[in-house]
Amino acid sequence: MVTIRDVAKEARVSIGTVSRAFNGYQDINEETKIKIFQVAKNLGYAPNVNARSISSKKTNNMGLIISGFLESDRRDSFVLTLLQGIYRYANEHSVEVALYTTDAEQQQKKTYERFCAEHSIFGAILSGVATNDPYFHELVESGMPCVLIDVYIKGAGLGCVSVDNIKAADDIAQYLIDCGHRDIVVVQGKKEAEVTTCRIAGIYTAFKRNGLELTREKILTCNYSESQTYRTVRQYIEKNGKDSGTAFLCLSDIMALGAMKAIRDLGYGIPEDFSVTGFDGIPIAEYTTPGLTTVEQDVSMMGYSAAALLQELRRDQSKSKRIYVPYRLQKRDSVKRLQSD
Repeated sequence: MVTIRDVAKEARVSIGTVSRAFNGYQDINEETKIKIFQVAKNLGYAPNVNARSISSKKTNNMGLIISGFLESDRRDSFVLTLLQGIYRYANEHSVEVALYTTDAEQQQKKTYERFCAEHSIFGAILSGVATNDPYFHELVESGMPCVLIDVYIKGAGLGCVSVDNIKAADDIAQYLIDCGHRDIVVVQGKKEAEVTTCRIAGIYTAFKRNGLELTREKILTCNYSESQTYRTVRQYIEKNGKDSGTAFLCLSDIMALGAMKAIRDLGYGIPEDFSVTGFDGIPIAEYTTPGLTTVEQDVSMMGYSAAALLQELRRDQSKSKRIYVPYRLQKRDSVKRLQSD
């Protein structure tokens, strides 16, 4: 199927220019406009009839688009809690919200702008987008307002809502160090996710400040998957035994659950043999045995703030804004305080 991206490439203009030509903007010279229409005709591209109503802001519908949701085995409540915050804002401001899923393959077939047009939404909140996803590279030129969760892209009409992931990861790494841990294994998510990059940066900052080195061998990549974390951590401990380290610093609670199960299935105790920390503050973390030490973020507030920001960007698409919501380091019994030398 021919997309707006194909038209832009053939006409040698940006996606945003093609969009503005089809939506009747007057700031495009006639020669360029004629060229775009001719290329579209030659390629057999037909812009969606809803595009004009979207660009003229007649719809009052917003979307929540979850990328990679169907590929995940996660059991956390992140999406549900995020959606609750969005709906709370929507109910207060008479806005309709619809939930959609996508992945990288679908994004190749249909641009973000066309997706919004076909579903009659003025813009969307995106969660789960990685830096190598097509939407990540398209958004700057899309001409449609968008708010991303945990991913920052600077550009007109674009926003981001997250906790300060660098500072939060620094805080939880420093807590482990303050508890006497010097041999820490980091369990990270997808390398392509900006949230992973930020959290790893925070850990490096804490390590450097304390004269510690984080080597590649001490970083396990588990893609925010509980089952993958279980397999990877189990293999790591089977290979290294008690020399594996003193603590597993997991960059999501879901991965922490996988690590805890692997440790227990191998006959070790938490925190007697290995301490474990998470990140996110999902409800189940409070009820694990022992309770999981984690970074608790207000996901409902993230959803509410994202919906409010999307409305703000809708009114003024020249803006670009980043919002940090508060977080809290929740200290529970999954971390053992080691004896100082």
